[in-house]
Amino acid sequence: MNFSIKEIASAFMVMFAIIDITGSTPIILDFKAKGKKIEAAKASIGAFILFMAFLFAGEKMLDLFEVSLTEFATAGALIIFVLALEMILGIEIFKYNDSPSGSPTIIPLIFPLIAGAGALTTMLSMRADYHIENIIIAVFLNILVVYVVLRYIDKIEKALGKSTIYVLRKFFGIILLAMSVKLFATNIVKILN
Repeated sequence: MNFSIKEIASAFMVMFAIIDITGSTPIILDFKAKGKKIEAAKASIGAFILFMAFLFAGEKMLDLFEVSLTEFATAGALIIFVLALEMILGIEIFKYNDSPSGSPTIIPLIFPLIAGAGALTTMLSMRADYHIENIIIAVFLNILVVYVVLRYIDKIEKALGKSTIYVLRKFFGIILLAMSVKLFATNIVKILN
């Protein structure tokens, strides 16, 4: 075993910045405002399982479907783009009628908000620089942060207030839109080349 506090801290910070659960708070609050049920434990466990599955079998799984990491990231960018449009324009594009209790837990909460294409590909690329056990611990710690934010989203909403949330939702919608365009542009260039 090659446990390293430095590696864990470094991998944690990288993953924290990419997952950006605090930045996703307005999106999550938007789901709640539409009457969608947020299941903190299920979303956190599901995201952790997805991260671990992708860490150990991601490239092989994508190869099986003849999909590259670049194409996977491009698809994730399109989902993020749609979410951003919902936030900015105040419309509903994603329909949750097929999911149990109208829950957005799997899509778009687990993927692409928590375990998005950017986070999954970043985690895979970290295997070149970090020992796998340190990556696992860093991902687990990030999932704990995700759980706390999802679990106490109502308290976060009360602390911020409705007008602040409205402004944040529009602001983060534009940020999310810019991120999706950047992710799409970066990866579409690689695909075309």
